[in-house]
Amino acid sequence: MLDEMTPETYGGLGLDGRYAAVVWEEQSYSLCSGPGFALHSEIVIPYIYNYGTEEQKHRMLPKLISGEWIGAIAMTEPGAGSDLQGVRTIASKNADGSLSLSGSKTFITNGAMADVVVVVCKTEPDKGAHGISLVLVEEGMDGFAKGKKLKKMGMKAQDTSELFFDNVRITEENVLGGAKGLNKGFYQLMKELPQERLLIADMAIASAEAAYELTRDYVKERKAFGKTVADFQTTRHKLAEVKTEIAVGRAFVDQCIELHAEHKLTSAAASMAKYWTTDLQNTVMDRCVQLHGGWGYMWEYPICRLYADARVQQIYGGTNEIMKELIARDL
Repeated sequence: MLDEMTPETYGGLGLDGRYAAVVWEEQSYSLCSGPGFALHSEIVIPYIYNYGTEEQKHRMLPKLISGEWIGAIAMTEPGAGSDLQGVRTIASKNADGSLSLSGSKTFITNGAMADVVVVVCKTEPDKGAHGISLVLVEEGMDGFAKGKKLKKMGMKAQDTSELFFDNVRITEENVLGGAKGLNKGFYQLMKELPQERLLIADMAIASAEAAYELTRDYVKERKAFGKTVADFQTTRHKLAEVKTEIAVGRAFVDQCIELHAEHKLTSAAASMAKYWTTDLQNTVMDRCVQLHGGWGYMWEYPICRLYADARVQQIYGGTNEIMKELIARDL
């Protein structure tokens, strides 16, 4: 679980996002789409590294990077998804200066296994975006409970759960960034979400590339009417379309990865990458299943699992409809 982008001081490799991208892509090429490795390493860890206090970083990062701890981030609630200002989980102030965290979260990747969860909550509800904080809830805290593992269409190897908070006592040492991090959660989220969306985009393109190669191999072997499926012009043209669209997407994603490594990736560009590539991923999967015929609908065939796994990509990390709205605001 070595994290590429965290300095060696905290147990990382001290490299940049381009090296992390290689790991994301290889995970997709190996059809290992289920486990939440990338969320742990490239979403949870950066929050703690970029905004945590020195005490939080030294206490948590080595354990997260070694794999001793598993990390999760809890944004989504039963009644709030892409609209982060609509969260209802609240951390109210106590007389001694601590906070009491109450609420629930759902669809949380790594939720059941998590040793530490970055929880989005409201600390001053009347202030809207300026009243949101991120708090670090650790396994074993009184009032913190994990619900059932959720049964999903795809990503079946991924631990996705409900989380519940019943007056969990949060002291300053578990507010991300300490006292200075209070009510800074929305800013922290907006700074980190572009990387999350780039991660999704890169894994989308890599997954589409894997599906293309699986399908190309299949149609060259599968026989119909005395010849291979690849001998039909319709098949060759469909593969030509898929290959071209993936190549266009890959060029844009690689450009975004380079910009991110130079700290120049904008929120709008990350939103473009996330929405376009995940739409393309689902289109590619549909075409590849079709070219597999009836076998493409069988769970034992990798293309069937890739098809099921792809659907959520257009939803998490902010729905693609929200991505278009974010892009439009920047026009």
